[in-house]
Amino acid sequence: MIKENLKRILEELPEGVDLVAAAKTRTPDEVLEAIDAGLRIIGENYVQEAEKAFEAVGAKVRWHMIGHLQSNKAKKAVKIFDVIETVDSMKLARAIDKACQNMGKVMQVLIEVNSGEEPQKAGVMPEDGISLVRDMSELKNIKIMGLMTMGPFAGDPEDARPYFQKTRKLFEEIKTLNLPGVEMKHLSMGMSNSYRVALEEGANMVRIGTRLFGERVY
Repeated sequence: MIKENLKRILEELPEGVDLVAAAKTRTPDEVLEAIDAGLRIIGENYVQEAEKAFEAVGAKVRWHMIGHLQSNKAKKAVKIFDVIETVDSMKLARAIDKACQNMGKVMQVLIEVNSGEEPQKAGVMPEDGISLVRDMSELKNIKIMGLMTMGPFAGDPEDARPYFQKTRKLFEEIKTLNLPGVEMKHLSMGMSNSYRVALEEGANMVRIGTRLFGERVY
């Protein structure tokens, strides 16, 4: 089933769009099945789950952190992940920078934008995005590669469109600043429910779990 789902999704995605498999609660066997079918990027929400999966899978794929990362977990995270998509504060950025400095690594990151401006969600508010990018661009062991946003988890996918439009606008604005250490390459928007709308609004990276692996069993 995973193989067929992956094939269907990859055929649907336009050229130049990256698929991040949202592997939250999935077993290493499920992840390996997807990799055998041609998956190239695994997204994990929790460092602890990622450690277990990484042990089983290894470095044959790229690993993206797509869940909220606490700064006290940065040290463990930089050992596993190739990209951290959820940086939303200087406190977290400095923790990642310091952990990478000790390893001699430059971490690619995306800035998470709280495009719905919802107090219960992580992410920098859109109006503070540029100043955060400016401050982060001075850190030597971080390379900002773009923006990420969540949008609503469920409901009508059309409801997510204004969130995606707002994030795309900010993405284009930051791009024109030509800041050192900033390469606005990835716009990570849309999940299983809303990725088609996200693609219409310029996403070139989508995070898909349920549509790939099937419904979660808790």
